[in-house]
Amino acid sequence: MIEGTAGVSGHRHADESLLDDADLLAERDPGGMLRFTASAGAQVRESAALAAEANLSVLADEGRPRAVVIAGIGTAGRTGDVLATVAGPRCPVPVIPHRSAGVPGWVGAADVVIAVSASGRSPEALGAAEAAHRRGARLVAVGAPDSQLQSVAERARAPFIPVPRRAPARASLWAVTVPVLLAARTLGLVKVNEADLAETAARLDADADRCRPTAESFVNPAKSLALGLAGSIPIVWGSSPLATVAARRFGDTLSANARYPVVTGALGEAGRGRVGLLDGVFGGLAEGERDIFADPDETAVDATRLRLVLLRDGGLNAEDDTDEPLAVEERRADAVQTLAERRGVRCDVVTAEGGSALERLASLMAVPDFASVYLALAHGLDPMAVPAITEMKELANQ
Repeated sequence: MIEGTAGVSGHRHADESLLDDADLLAERDPGGMLRFTASAGAQVRESAALAAEANLSVLADEGRPRAVVIAGIGTAGRTGDVLATVAGPRCPVPVIPHRSAGVPGWVGAADVVIAVSASGRSPEALGAAEAAHRRGARLVAVGAPDSQLQSVAERARAPFIPVPRRAPARASLWAVTVPVLLAARTLGLVKVNEADLAETAARLDADADRCRPTAESFVNPAKSLALGLAGSIPIVWGSSPLATVAARRFGDTLSANARYPVVTGALGEAGRGRVGLLDGVFGGLAEGERDIFADPDETAVDATRLRLVLLRDGGLNAEDDTDEPLAVEERRADAVQTLAERRGVRCDVVTAEGGSALERLASLMAVPDFASVYLALAHGLDPMAVPAITEMKELANQ
């Protein structure tokens, strides 16, 4: 055994038959990652109720802030991206995700800092909360109850929204996102009402039912997506700012759950350079040299190919003051699908649905979240236990 591979298990090639055996799926998922992923709708409802009980009204006493900083790392850091995209280009103040310890040097009494940590103990969130208190900035904290983060918030006499730790952080995105959105609503930065939250929760519940373990691969969109990605190098691009947040979230879960390397980003940025990947050694070049008469089993080892996942968001209103006209985004998405087809690179498309930005974001995240777990299970990996993360923490703390 190679040094440092203790606890590493699984197999390189995906076992497609495993995904249609619900009992075996449960056995291979001892930590319950599928169950936690299915709890997204419940997370929205619970977090909305907990935020309603917090004293967020004090945030509005001093009026609109100069800027809002959302401090956190990993999944907590994604909450800032969600807030920025749901607030949109018409947001009256800058919304700035911050993923390092402390806060930016310009933060002061005119600003608001939202410190987010599912565990309530991440150094980034704790450092930001402490720094905000020292500088006189308004503070909101979101995290596990009875945690270090709650203690910092209490010392600062700042609102704290408790989020019970019912799932691993990467499966708790909605639990920590909803309080951030509602704090921002109190500040007048976003228009998220109770109906939006209810419809988003219902959307997540419906997608969880579609993606349930007992639904066979041919009717289960998450299993189908997972099998399409198996053995590939995924490229996930979002057609709009909202879809790009979902694309980066999919990259997070593919890496953490399925241990797949993945390229993510905005389709507009990709068009300035990364679209060239479709021509490369894992794209059109590989497809052009493939022997269509060769035995697929004999070439499996060398058959690594790109697989494009395109998240498309047509927007809610063509007249919205967005960064780019929706027609431009749509034409660009059509173009990249055509390019992929011409080069033999297969493309999966997930299209946003829903009547609010939040629900549309949920519709782009739900199926990919499940797909990342199914892909891990197809490879015999436990999506909950990541030996490299544990070992890295041990090495870093020596």
